[in-house]
Amino acid sequence: MKYSILVLLFCFFCNTYGQLPIADSLDQIDHIDFKRAEAEIFLNPEKKKVSGEITYNFDMLKSIDSFYVDARNINFEEVLLNGASKDFRNSGARIWITNQLQASDNNSLKLKFSVKPKDALYFINWDIADSLNAPKQIWTQGQGRYTSSWLPSFDDQREKIEFDISYYFPKELEVMANGRLTGTAIKDSVKEWNFQMESPMSSYLLAFAAANYAVQESESASGVSLQYYMPVWDKAKMEPTYRHTRKIFNFLEGEIGVAYPWENYKQAPVRDFLYSGMENTSATIFDHAFITDSIAYKDRNYVSVNAHEMAHQWFGNFVTAETQNDHWLHEGFATFYALLAEREIFGEEYYYWKLYQWAEQLKEMSDSGKGEPVTRAGASSLTYYQKGAWALHMLREKVGRDAFNKAVKNYLELYKYKTATTDNFIAEVEATANIDLSDFMSKWLNQTAFQGFAALNSLKKSEFIQKHLNMLALRETPLDKKSELLSAALNFPVSDYTGQEVVYQLKGETSDLAINLYKKAFATNNIYVRQAIASSMEQIPPELKNEFESLLNDKSYLTKELALLKLWMNFPQQVTQYLDQTKGVVGFTNKNVRMLWLTLNLVTPNYQPQKKQQTYNELSGYTAKYYPIEVRENAFGYLYQINSFSTQNLLDLMQGTQHPASRFRNYSRELLAELLKREEYRQKFLALKDRLSQKEWDYLQSKIN
Repeated sequence: MKYSILVLLFCFFCNTYGQLPIADSLDQIDHIDFKRAEAEIFLNPEKKKVSGEITYNFDMLKSIDSFYVDARNINFEEVLLNGASKDFRNSGARIWITNQLQASDNNSLKLKFSVKPKDALYFINWDIADSLNAPKQIWTQGQGRYTSSWLPSFDDQREKIEFDISYYFPKELEVMANGRLTGTAIKDSVKEWNFQMESPMSSYLLAFAAANYAVQESESASGVSLQYYMPVWDKAKMEPTYRHTRKIFNFLEGEIGVAYPWENYKQAPVRDFLYSGMENTSATIFDHAFITDSIAYKDRNYVSVNAHEMAHQWFGNFVTAETQNDHWLHEGFATFYALLAEREIFGEEYYYWKLYQWAEQLKEMSDSGKGEPVTRAGASSLTYYQKGAWALHMLREKVGRDAFNKAVKNYLELYKYKTATTDNFIAEVEATANIDLSDFMSKWLNQTAFQGFAALNSLKKSEFIQKHLNMLALRETPLDKKSELLSAALNFPVSDYTGQEVVYQLKGETSDLAINLYKKAFATNNIYVRQAIASSMEQIPPELKNEFESLLNDKSYLTKELALLKLWMNFPQQVTQYLDQTKGVVGFTNKNVRMLWLTLNLVTPNYQPQKKQQTYNELSGYTAKYYPIEVRENAFGYLYQINSFSTQNLLDLMQGTQHPASRFRNYSRELLAELLKREEYRQKFLALKDRLSQKEWDYLQSKIN
């Protein structure tokens, strides 16, 4: 009985902590040193298939009678060990080579393989006819999905190898991948792309993205090539999307004090990405939703994700966490250094405002009994990212910037291209600052509770935060007792954050005093103060009608969306004017303004009555599987509000319930659950049986039964 429990626990931990070294009777990393890999990868997007061959060069450190390469559902046609064909065992998760090997150098393992990946490699829109709405893309995501799903490699992140890979794609695609592009060649309909790395990396950081990209290039202050990829139809959005990239790079390289460790740095957006971004070695992939124009930039931009993924090139890629307990060495550092870079761009108030917001979230989690140590394996993102960043902020304050920076530099140089632990990092800080950090580790790294009082004292070092806290303290004070203070806070130059707080404290107030304060808030012309009015005001006083209408002209898609809805609700006699004024506005990549406009058009009886079907067709059409998931989700939401789902919408929703991107999959499943509460929709979904995939039908049955 004890044995069975141990087996179950072993299986649980192996399945839960995917990037951890997989415990085995043989920890082969102590026996074998895999040094270099050369590969040829052939992509067949129509069949969603990968084939190719890879040769690993390795040294035997100790004698061994068998070893493995991770290979998830990969088929092997040929296995050569030191040039000789060898028998092997394919477990479905690994290929095992049984052969007695003695300590020796310069061994080789050649694997010829093929696979239809179930994870980690995604073919977008290859089953759909060519269309601007359905661009064809191929991209990878290794972390959490395993690169060994498309390439025989190593799930153990401690195993670092120098990869040189040649990719073969349809010739119309532009390819981004790790390392330096050393050459290309066209052979019939296929184009060969040769990429070379010069330093070792973990396999989970292998990546490529292929699409119809336009490419621009700049150079960092230190001479590193910075390459920017953008779908050709979005080429005009290249500058606002990648705005400040060079500045971020230069800042990070200077602040960290260690030269950028790779050949070049590239970035490419892809549709339906699983996360916001992924810091693959020298080749960041990020989600299509962060493509922005100059108006959208004010509300939603790529700067924070850009800086975060770039910082990972040092923290995570250059030096990799030894175990999952050390994962904060990736995310906490990337979050903290990204915030330092953002401070250079957006200013000191932004820096402390983000710290304040994170502290509020962490305090709430801690007070609810859900706090976690940053050194806990499998902790939440809030713990790894924000609590980890707060720990570094406090550590930097404790030892001083100079000692902190020197310790970080020593840490990176000592463990470069290797793995490290939390204790390794702390030891470097202790040695540099000549200080005992055991108490700091206990409170900030190993304790579940968030150190709220210490965080507050740190925040109060900011004059801006002190003033903002004073403003927050007025929330329960009657307006006539605080009006002068609120008015003073709206004097030029108004703070983005405190100015918004003034507006929120006016919510629901309709006195002459409140109207005058609102007018002053409008007159600040601060886009975020005005946006706060748009979001918080439900009933628009007649005295503020003209000012509120002016919000439709603000260079903010979020403000335009909020203002259009509120004006439509408050002044029905003028909806034609408001709809005419905004009919050409699209908004963010999720088409937020356009979707609202279409919906309001449909529910406004006398507006464009002859075009209602055309309008519905456009809104309904945005749920199609070839649109980006942020567009599809927005369309589903509006169709739900007007209770108008076509049969195709229901089919699209069922497809969404099996989508690889968890956030969209979960959204689709939650919406399905809501619809299934109504008998009419239960019957409509059941009638789709012959048009659903087996997975979709099985899932539907599980929810209905």
